[in-house]
Amino acid sequence: MATTTAAQRREAERAGFDAYLAECPARQLLDRIGDKWVSLIVNALADGPRRYSELRRRLAGVSEKMLTQTLRALERDGLLTRTVTPSVPVRVDYALTPLGTGLLPLLTAIKGWAEQNMPEVLAHREAWDAVDGVADGPA
Repeated sequence: MATTTAAQRREAERAGFDAYLAECPARQLLDRIGDKWVSLIVNALADGPRRYSELRRRLAGVSEKMLTQTLRALERDGLLTRTVTPSVPVRVDYALTPLGTGLLPLLTAIKGWAEQNMPEVLAHREAWDAVDGVADGPA
């Protein structure tokens, strides 16, 4: 039996991921990356570390619970780090890891695409709603 290195084992595992399969862990990661708060948090951290309170102000509409859950999930996945500085009050900073920084160009591009194409999307929605008479999409 031939021995394999850790790098060879990781490569073999990587080759086995197929996000089209329901049980594939890559599907869970795609689900996480597709979350609107993940995209906005990663983009908000593009310029460097931010405190929790800064993120909360930057992300209009996010609840404390959702922000905390999303930050914990991103930390668990290795996309960001959480640094606690003992002070009064305690200072907590979040920053992208190299893995999170690698995701940044993709999410920045998606955010930019959405902002740039929103007028056309709104026009299509309006036209659809006028014909269909229903604002919640196709039947």
